[in-house]
Amino acid sequence: MKKDIILKAENVSKQYRLGQVGTGTLAHDLNRWWHQIRGKENPYLKIGDVNDRSTKGTSDYVWALQNINFEVERGEVLGIIGKNGAGKSTLLKILSKVTAPTTGSIKSRGRIASLLEVGTGFHGEMTGRENIFLNGAILGMTKKEIASKIDEIIEFSGCERYIDTPVKRYSSGMTVRLAFAVAAFLEPEILVIDEVLAVGDAEFQKKAIGKMQDISKGQGRTVLFVSHNMAAVETLCTRVISMHNGSIFGDGSPTKIISDYLQSSSFSERKISFDSIENAKGNKDIKIMYAAIENASTTDKDEIIDVASLIDFRMKVVNQTENERISIGFDLLTIKGDVVFGSGGKFDCPTGETTDISCQIPANFLNDDVYQIHCYFFTEDMRPLFHDEELLTFEVKDIKRESGYLGKVNGMIRPQLDWTVK
Repeated sequence: MKKDIILKAENVSKQYRLGQVGTGTLAHDLNRWWHQIRGKENPYLKIGDVNDRSTKGTSDYVWALQNINFEVERGEVLGIIGKNGAGKSTLLKILSKVTAPTTGSIKSRGRIASLLEVGTGFHGEMTGRENIFLNGAILGMTKKEIASKIDEIIEFSGCERYIDTPVKRYSSGMTVRLAFAVAAFLEPEILVIDEVLAVGDAEFQKKAIGKMQDISKGQGRTVLFVSHNMAAVETLCTRVISMHNGSIFGDGSPTKIISDYLQSSSFSERKISFDSIENAKGNKDIKIMYAAIENASTTDKDEIIDVASLIDFRMKVVNQTENERISIGFDLLTIKGDVVFGSGGKFDCPTGETTDISCQIPANFLNDDVYQIHCYFFTEDMRPLFHDEELLTFEVKDIKRESGYLGKVNGMIRPQLDWTVK
């Protein structure tokens, strides 16, 4: 049976020059032009570092994507997973024709609707209703076609009360609700969705996933879905691609690819350390010089922590704001995106100095699983400064129980409780 291919990426690569807008200097542009008119290859395609955000490169050029090849069939739901900086969003922007590839090509059949970030394609001064018509026109739909769908769009978004209010007054969650409703109901052949659904509440995420299933199964349209929520990816997608440093790491069934990805060395990062503040993780307000799950494991495998071990989470942070007291916290999540607990507080962190901060998760508390730490920083009055959804990843195992061939204890946590027999 012949495949009905609706989207095809052939040898797609994307190169950026760090610190530059556009291609770089006039001299570089002239050099490219001189090679082009002589029928020679762009000289800057031969240089550049792999897209590894955790290391300092040797070149001003970096390959955000390298030699990406895949096909997508009509009606398929393709999940794309990978750590921050793996190239997922860059790939979606190329597929959506927001940016062009440096080399290679994208071939598609049909209209593509993209939901890449909060408010994509929305005009802040226009009302929600006006933006629905604007987005429909961009997708090539007539006013009559849009009008026939507008009641469904408004009802699904849950923004009916504010539909005639300028979008600039919407919260990020309301904007995502409306943007998703527009993209889903205006019937594109290909729907491209980045991690924006994480902004919505649990009720809306459930509705959105249900709608995407209807789109693919009931209506035969194609969905490309990027998410860090492995449970959503495994539930929704018929196929998954995993990415690492700008290249495809795996391609196949959701269960297998997710399992391979979670067990790969590219995924697990239990410690990060930086030798200079310029290279450190963060932004203009906060720099993280060091973060780690420090305690030694009771097993021979250093990357695994036994459930009976205390777990020390430690960070060395440089506060670059003008306020010495800031709020620091973290959420501990299972690898499938469920929040186990959150913890934090307000601390004195002298401006421009390194503050060593740590906390301890008790022994015999976490169950067998792979966990991620999502850290966040706020000012004392809770204005956002910086956050990282994938700061650290670590695995916890019950070594004694495993060696005795017993199954996993139920639940996300498994505290040792005091029992009494009378």
